[in-house]
Amino acid sequence: MFGQNKPKKKWRRLIGFIFSIVSLVILTYISVSLISGRGVSFAWLNIFARSSPVQVTDEFLFNVGRDRVFADLDGSIVAAGALGIQVLDYDGNEMLRDSFRMHRPALSTNNSRAIAFDIGGTVVRVFDSGEIISSFETNGAIISASINRNGWFSINTQDGEDSGGIIRVYNNRGVAVFEVQLGSGYAFASALSPDNRNLAVLNLLDTGSRITMYHGMSRRDPDSYFLLPGGLILDIRFLSNSDILAISRDELLVIDRDGGSRTLFDYSDKRLGGFTFDGGTTVLHLLDYAVGHSGSLVKVDERGRVLAEYSVEREIISMSYNGGYLIALFSDGIIFFDRNFNVFYEVRELSPAAGINRVHSLGSGVALAAGEHTARGAFKDSDY
Repeated sequence: MFGQNKPKKKWRRLIGFIFSIVSLVILTYISVSLISGRGVSFAWLNIFARSSPVQVTDEFLFNVGRDRVFADLDGSIVAAGALGIQVLDYDGNEMLRDSFRMHRPALSTNNSRAIAFDIGGTVVRVFDSGEIISSFETNGAIISASINRNGWFSINTQDGEDSGGIIRVYNNRGVAVFEVQLGSGYAFASALSPDNRNLAVLNLLDTGSRITMYHGMSRRDPDSYFLLPGGLILDIRFLSNSDILAISRDELLVIDRDGGSRTLFDYSDKRLGGFTFDGGTTVLHLLDYAVGHSGSLVKVDERGRVLAEYSVEREIISMSYNGGYLIALFSDGIIFFDRNFNVFYEVRELSPAAGINRVHSLGSGVALAAGEHTARGAFKDSDY
């Protein structure tokens, strides 16, 4: 009987020896990495950690100054800050840099192009991951800007105290092709249709919110209006069929080209905590009218169908939806959600306690977690 146990003891000693060697290698790697200042990356440990679907990378080195904002740019990461813009690939290699001053940097991306602009300032840059396409300064202070999937973009400026706002449309070469001036209200946002033919402008009035539409952009007189009396519309975007999705404080609305509307999804019995969208899908963070952070995440498609729902009890600080993946920053870490809002991984080390205050879904289960002094990536290891 004692002789039969000897093979088992040998295997135990061998496994223990291998474990000790692996542990020593890992501890040595951590020590060298911390001393050298490189940070710790466990990408090479995939052979030992196939069950872990997410890897946290070393810090991305974005040198764009303070007040940084980030966005996905078709397989790369773009950052804009007080000192300009920078594009890095997922390995941290710099692909583009342009240095200039901004006081309140902002970004809008679509497909493979981005527009960076200075809210309240005059600086504009339009670019892809490798080159600057258009660079100029506006006459008036910039309120907002947007870009469509074909690289056409619109810029809203306030050219005087008595002006309701001027909206200029540019083609994908940066040439101005249309301009309209509003006589009343505040031009809060604008959007271009996917076929480059229609412009929608969101106005904030004393009496509510108004969407002004220009079809064909061949004349400066509006073709149709939609008015939401006493209501607040927070954002607009064109759907694939050129209808307009409007996100209000109480409901999702679809506006047709004639100004007719229908309610896509009503949440007037909840408090809107935030929203994020990609394509025709919108994710809403809806809070209960109660003490605490109880509420839910709801995913709604452009037909008004609820595709997924997830109950929450903790504070959500930031969330981002892209490519079917929702990434949410909670008070105690980041959660990755799959397309059905199943939680497939949590990253506790990326939290507000570590200086993280916002998160960006870059599609395909890739996330960027950032703060004022840090920016780190988290990559899924397998499909879900």
